[in-house]
Amino acid sequence: MEQEKKIKPGRPSYLVSTLDNRCPRCRTGKLFTSSNPYYLKNAVKMPTQCPVCGQPTEIEVGFYFGTGYVSYALTVAFSVTTFLLWWMIIGLSTDDNRFFWWLGVNSVLMILLQPILMRLSRSIWLSWFVSYDADWRNNKIQTLDRVIPGQMEK
Repeated sequence: MEQEKKIKPGRPSYLVSTLDNRCPRCRTGKLFTSSNPYYLKNAVKMPTQCPVCGQPTEIEVGFYFGTGYVSYALTVAFSVTTFLLWWMIIGLSTDDNRFFWWLGVNSVLMILLQPILMRLSRSIWLSWFVSYDADWRNNKIQTLDRVIPGQMEK
Protein backbone atom coordinates (compact mmCIF):
# COMPACT_ATOMS: atom_id res chain seq x y z
CA MET A 1 0.00 0.00 0.00
CA GLU A 2 2.66 2.51 -1.04
CA GLN A 3 -0.02 4.82 -2.44
CA GLU A 4 -1.65 5.01 0.98
CA LYS A 5 1.48 6.67 2.42
CA LYS A 6 1.08 9.60 0.02
CA ILE A 7 -2.47 10.44 1.16
CA LYS A 8 -2.71 14.04 2.28
CA PRO A 9 -5.20 15.08 4.95
CA GLY A 10 -8.33 16.85 3.79
CA ARG A 11 -10.76 16.24 0.98
CA PRO A 12 -9.06 15.81 -2.41
CA SER A 13 -10.57 17.89 -5.21
CA TYR A 14 -13.12 16.15 -7.45
CA LEU A 15 -11.84 17.92 -10.56
CA VAL A 16 -8.16 17.21 -9.90
CA SER A 17 -8.73 13.57 -8.97
CA THR A 18 -10.94 12.98 -12.03
CA LEU A 19 -8.50 14.65 -14.42
CA ASP A 20 -5.67 12.67 -12.83
CA ASN A 21 -7.63 9.40 -13.28
CA ARG A 22 -7.92 8.62 -9.58
CA CYS A 23 -10.46 6.40 -7.83
CA PRO A 24 -13.64 8.38 -7.10
CA ARG A 25 -14.16 6.69 -3.72
CA CYS A 26 -10.81 7.50 -2.10
CA ARG A 27 -9.53 9.93 -4.76
CA THR A 28 -5.99 8.62 -4.36
CA GLY A 29 -5.71 5.20 -6.05
CA LYS A 30 -4.81 5.09 -9.73
CA LEU A 31 -7.53 3.80 -12.07
CA PHE A 32 -5.21 2.54 -14.82
CA THR A 33 -2.38 0.01 -14.68
CA SER A 34 -0.12 2.09 -16.91
CA SER A 35 0.51 5.77 -16.26
CA ASN A 36 1.30 6.35 -19.95
CA PRO A 37 -1.89 6.71 -22.06
CA TYR A 38 0.15 6.31 -25.26
CA TYR A 39 1.22 2.79 -24.34
CA LEU A 40 -1.66 1.62 -26.50
CA LYS A 41 -1.51 -2.04 -25.52
CA ASN A 42 -2.58 -1.13 -21.98
CA ALA A 43 -4.13 2.31 -22.58
CA VAL A 44 -7.45 1.51 -20.93
CA LYS A 45 -6.46 -1.55 -18.88
CA MET A 46 -7.71 -1.13 -15.32
CA PRO A 47 -7.12 -3.19 -12.19
CA THR A 48 -10.20 -5.05 -10.98
CA GLN A 49 -10.27 -2.86 -7.87
CA CYS A 50 -8.63 0.31 -6.57
CA PRO A 51 -5.18 -0.49 -5.13
CA VAL A 52 -5.80 1.86 -2.17
CA CYS A 53 -9.43 1.42 -1.04
CA GLY A 54 -10.52 -1.75 -2.86
CA GLN A 55 -13.39 -0.13 -4.82
CA PRO A 56 -14.23 -2.33 -7.84
CA THR A 57 -13.52 -0.51 -11.10
CA GLU A 58 -16.15 -2.37 -13.11
CA ILE A 59 -19.49 -2.08 -11.37
CA GLU A 60 -21.49 -4.29 -13.73
CA VAL A 61 -21.16 -6.15 -16.99
CA GLY A 62 -20.69 -3.66 -19.84
CA PHE A 63 -20.42 -0.75 -17.42
CA TYR A 64 -18.09 1.30 -19.62
CA PHE A 65 -20.31 1.22 -22.72
CA GLY A 66 -21.72 4.55 -21.51
CA THR A 67 -18.34 6.21 -21.81
CA GLY A 68 -19.05 6.69 -25.51
CA TYR A 69 -21.46 9.47 -24.60
CA VAL A 70 -18.92 11.14 -22.33
CA SER A 71 -16.19 10.80 -24.96
CA TYR A 72 -18.50 12.29 -27.58
CA ALA A 73 -19.26 15.28 -25.33
CA LEU A 74 -15.55 15.79 -24.65
CA THR A 75 -14.67 15.71 -28.35
CA VAL A 76 -17.47 18.12 -29.25
CA ALA A 77 -16.35 20.49 -26.48
CA PHE A 78 -12.75 20.24 -27.67
CA SER A 79 -13.73 20.87 -31.30
CA VAL A 80 -15.89 23.88 -30.40
CA THR A 81 -13.05 25.29 -28.29
CA THR A 82 -10.46 24.87 -31.05
CA PHE A 83 -12.90 26.36 -33.57
CA LEU A 84 -13.49 29.44 -31.42
CA LEU A 85 -9.76 29.85 -30.76
CA TRP A 86 -9.01 29.47 -34.48
CA TRP A 87 -11.70 32.01 -35.30
CA MET A 88 -10.38 34.55 -32.74
CA ILE A 89 -6.67 34.11 -33.55
CA ILE A 90 -6.57 33.33 -37.29
CA GLY A 91 -10.08 34.22 -38.39
CA LEU A 92 -12.41 32.67 -40.93
CA SER A 93 -13.15 33.84 -44.41
CA THR A 94 -15.13 32.71 -47.44
CA ASP A 95 -12.30 33.89 -49.71
CA ASP A 96 -9.77 31.27 -48.66
CA ASN A 97 -9.65 27.82 -47.11
CA ARG A 98 -8.88 28.64 -43.44
CA PHE A 99 -11.85 26.55 -42.33
CA PHE A 100 -10.37 23.47 -44.00
CA TRP A 101 -7.03 24.15 -42.33
CA TRP A 102 -8.82 24.23 -38.96
CA LEU A 103 -10.60 21.00 -39.86
CA GLY A 104 -7.27 19.30 -40.62
CA VAL A 105 -5.53 20.61 -37.52
CA ASN A 106 -8.50 19.69 -35.32
CA SER A 107 -8.64 16.18 -36.80
CA VAL A 108 -4.93 15.58 -36.15
CA LEU A 109 -5.25 16.88 -32.59
CA MET A 110 -8.28 14.67 -31.97
CA ILE A 111 -6.39 11.59 -33.15
CA LEU A 112 -3.39 12.46 -30.96
CA LEU A 113 -5.56 13.12 -27.90
CA GLN A 114 -7.77 10.03 -28.28
CA PRO A 115 -5.98 7.87 -25.67
CA ILE A 116 -6.20 10.69 -23.12
CA LEU A 117 -9.88 11.32 -23.90
CA MET A 118 -10.71 7.60 -23.58
CA ARG A 119 -9.14 7.48 -20.12
CA LEU A 120 -10.76 10.73 -19.07
CA SER A 121 -14.19 9.55 -20.19
CA ARG A 122 -13.81 6.35 -18.12
CA SER A 123 -12.71 8.36 -15.10
CA ILE A 124 -15.65 10.77 -15.43
CA TRP A 125 -18.15 7.94 -16.01
CA LEU A 126 -17.00 6.01 -12.95
CA SER A 127 -17.07 9.15 -10.80
CA TRP A 128 -20.76 9.63 -11.62
CA PHE A 129 -21.63 6.23 -10.14
CA VAL A 130 -19.19 5.98 -7.22
CA SER A 131 -19.30 8.74 -4.66
CA TYR A 132 -16.46 10.05 -2.53
CA ASP A 133 -16.19 8.53 0.93
CA ALA A 134 -14.03 10.55 3.34
CA ASP A 135 -14.08 7.65 5.81
CA TRP A 136 -13.38 4.90 3.27
CA ARG A 137 -11.02 3.07 5.66
CA ASN A 138 -13.87 2.33 8.08
CA ASN A 139 -16.82 1.98 5.66
CA LYS A 140 -17.43 -1.22 3.76
CA ILE A 141 -17.76 -1.12 0.00
CA GLN A 142 -21.37 -1.26 -1.13
CA THR A 143 -22.35 -4.66 -2.46
CA LEU A 144 -22.45 -4.99 -6.19
CA ASP A 145 -25.98 -6.12 -6.98
CA ARG A 146 -25.63 -6.57 -10.72
CA VAL A 147 -22.28 -8.32 -10.93
CA ILE A 148 -22.16 -11.88 -12.16
CA PRO A 149 -18.54 -12.99 -11.78
CA GLY A 150 -18.71 -15.46 -14.67
CA GLN A 151 -19.73 -12.72 -17.09
CA MET A 152 -17.13 -10.15 -16.06
CA GLU A 153 -14.07 -9.48 -18.25
CA LYS A 154 -10.94 -11.36 -17.31
